[in-house]
Amino acid sequence: MTATPRIFAPQDLSMSERKKHRFFLSVFFFLSGFAFASWASRIPTIKTNFALNDAELGTILLFMPITSMIGLPISGWLVSRYDSRIPLAAAFVMLGISTLLIGFSVSVPMLVFSICFFAFALRMLNISMNTQAITLQKMYEKRINGSFHGLWSTGGILGVGFSTLLVALGVTMDYHLLIVSVLVFIVTAFSYGRLLRNDRAPAGNKFKVGKPDPMIVSLGLLLFFAAICEGGMFDWSGIYFKEVVSVEIFTWGYLMFMICMAISRFASDSVIESIGMPKTFMLSAALITLGIATAVIFPTFWPSLIGFCLVGFGTAAVIPMVYLLAGTSKKYSPGIVISIIATYGIVGMLIGPPLIGYLSHAFDLRIAFIAFAISGLMLIPFSKLFFVKQKQS
Repeated sequence: MTATPRIFAPQDLSMSERKKHRFFLSVFFFLSGFAFASWASRIPTIKTNFALNDAELGTILLFMPITSMIGLPISGWLVSRYDSRIPLAAAFVMLGISTLLIGFSVSVPMLVFSICFFAFALRMLNISMNTQAITLQKMYEKRINGSFHGLWSTGGILGVGFSTLLVALGVTMDYHLLIVSVLVFIVTAFSYGRLLRNDRAPAGNKFKVGKPDPMIVSLGLLLFFAAICEGGMFDWSGIYFKEVVSVEIFTWGYLMFMICMAISRFASDSVIESIGMPKTFMLSAALITLGIATAVIFPTFWPSLIGFCLVGFGTAAVIPMVYLLAGTSKKYSPGIVISIIATYGIVGMLIGPPLIGYLSHAFDLRIAFIAFAISGLMLIPFSKLFFVKQKQS
């Protein structure tokens, strides 16, 4: 007979234990951002090394969300079946291996396989990390969820900064990603045993087929449009600065985007407390639209850099807010509801980066970036829809 898993209540852990778990989960958020940014900042290098045009690059990037979609039910099942720290650690080991394979790919098929493996690992760690984060949030009276995502962005900043330094020094991509993969292995081995245990929810772990929950659908659509903006900026900001702005150190735009995103995420908990989530969604939409408009209308270094900063400020709070709201679901456990809404995010990633590649190939990259502004504006009606449904429930 299987024992009923025990879920912690806030009083189960001392404050020092909560802080310890929060610190080591923060380490994994940070490392995830560092590894992802290291890959994303090398996309222009990959494009050059394999002599890809924009449409071909967009097609290769299309494999990432497809693989993420395949990994979604597996990740959700693992998080509902085991403590989330187990799939989290497994995902980081796969992340290290796949990063290494990307760096040493010598053919397009090998590159595609490596990117698919990388995307699968990202999906698993995304669900398991956010499941742990939601559980820890319930153990604190103050908001802490934004800080986890802020540390992801901070890791991204250092990842882009490290990549920028290595690009400037002429270090090849294979040695760059080798360093990243070794770091992933070391940190995972050291930090795994210090994560929160026994966080599997005792109920709500099975997906129920039936009429879609309007609140979950609304959250999913918010994640969909946020994924188009954020994922597209990750994949195409370096290309934009290299080919449109025409600067040699093409990681500048990506770096400033990540810095502003990190600053905003650390501040997001306070901003939400001050003006509330509905107004924060409105502010996010306005900043994304203004930032993209600035970069597109004035495609020179400083206006584009300022525009990317505004987009970073705008996108920062959306995903943390969506995950936090998902954790309030009365129908599903955190792991399952995150898996459900993550599907929308994957579709956004499925559509966004490749769409930019195809639009750029058909027109030009400046015109293609307008899609990000449109996606940002769509946060307004769907956030309003969610809060209306929330009041009605």
